[in-house]
Amino acid sequence: MSEPKMRFHVETRRLDAHGSLARCKAAEITLDTDLAGNPDAFNPAELLLAALSACMIKGIERVTPLLGFSLRGVEVRVDGVRQDVPPKMESITYEIIVDNDEPDRRLELLHDNVRKCGTVFNTVTAGTQLSGVLRRAI
Repeated sequence: MSEPKMRFHVETRRLDAHGSLARCKAAEITLDTDLAGNPDAFNPAELLLAALSACMIKGIERVTPLLGFSLRGVEVRVDGVRQDVPPKMESITYEIIVDNDEPDRRLELLHDNVRKCGTVFNTVTAGTQLSGVLRRAI
C-alpha cells in the first residue's frame, strides 16, 4: 500500500501594480510583481532561488539526525542567470556553508543527500543547469 502523496496549496492575490501577497498556512509573503521592480519584496526568480535554498536547508535538517551529524549552523548562497529567449533560469549555482567539525567524507555524504532528497532541488535540476558545492565554514 503506497503512502498518500504530499500536497501543497498557496493562494496569491494582486495587491496593486507594485506587489502581490502569497498565503500558505498561517504565513504570508509579499511578492514583487511590479514591472519596474520592488526592492521590498522577492521577485519570482528570487523566490525560486529562496525556495531552492530553503529546500537544501530543510534536507540538511532532515538527514543530520539520521547520520548522527554534528551541526552548529548552515548558510546557503544561490545565484541564478536568466536567459531572455525563452525567459528561464539558464543556470543556478550554489554554495552551502556548514559550520561543524565533521570529516570531509561526511560532508560529501551530506552533500549527496542534499542533491538526492530535495523536492525543489530535484524539480529545478530537471529544468536547468544546477551546480554547487558544500564546504565547511572557516
